Amino acid sequence: MSISPPSLARIAPPLSQQHSPPKGVANQRVHHVVLGNILFKAWYPSYYPEELVGKEVERLYVCQWCFKYSKEILPYLGHLKACSCREEPPGTLIYSKDSYAIYEIDGEEDQNLSLFAKLFLDNKSVFFDVIGFYYYILVHTPKPTAPTSFPQTHQIVGFFSKEKMSWDNNNLACILIFPPWQRQGLGKILMGASYELSKREGQIGGPEKPLSELGKKGYYKFWQARLARNILGMKTKTKKTLSIEAVAAQCWLSTEDAMEALKDMDVIESRKRKDGGLVISKARIKEWVQNRDIDLRPPVDEKDFIEDNIRSCTTVEP
Repeated sequence: MSISPPSLARIAPPLSQQHSPPKGVANQRVHHVVLGNILFKAWYPSYYPEELVGKEVERLYVCQWCFKYSKEILPYLGHLKACSCREEPPGTLIYSKDSYAIYEIDGEEDQNLSLFAKLFLDNKSVFFDVIGFYYYILVHTPKPTAPTSFPQTHQIVGFFSKEKMSWDNNNLACILIFPPWQRQGLGKILMGASYELSKREGQIGGPEKPLSELGKKGYYKFWQARLARNILGMKTKTKKTLSIEAVAAQCWLSTEDAMEALKDMDVIESRKRKDGGLVISKARIKEWVQNRDIDLRPPVDEKDFIEDNIRSCTTVEP
């Protein structure tokens, strides 16, 4: 059946108005997905079993709670009524603030999320070798606008993955906010969570390299806000200048990532310290923040992490 009843598919903004997928997409097997009650375009081919989905499908129905799928609407509706994740998202709750929460899922337990994510990522590793990764899903539960006896339905809006064992101290392998929820600043919540987890593990790390152009743009914004927030909040003897190494350690960033972000901000002074180290100007940082009206509030709050649920939770000072 190619047309969904009105009770099922609340159409997202017209497809022509949705965020455009990257160019060069070819050989699409799934053209559109219905996630819960939202219809939107798929960007890339995935690896759904051909015997279940076929070589090409116009519309694939995907459960918004567990990502099980069907190309037929009746089995899909039947599953929604009985889904075991309907009341509570899968995995272990590690963070909760306001209407957003983050759950950790062992990649060994389920591949359905990876199959769905591959529709929007030009990256084969998001599907293969899932056993070696943890997945951190971002869950949104809308606040009720009026008194009601019915519980609000939660929605998984994105995720990031992380290697269980990274020799390069990568704290994030892949990150995705699903198309209907992009450009709402949700990616920085996941980025912030990845660094908070690294901090609890006592590891200074960063995302897997190389970054895509889109990924680099997002991370530069995140790093720059993080650096500015920490630099302007530091109490230093000189008040005016700081070393890049000290700032990077304070922010739990690699020196390389901090250097790239600061260069892009143009806040490194031409003069050097007596030991040869580069110098950051706090005055230029403050000017940079003011000129761009940067929100320096942290995207995640340390106190809202559920420490008892975080693996290998340690308290380590840089």
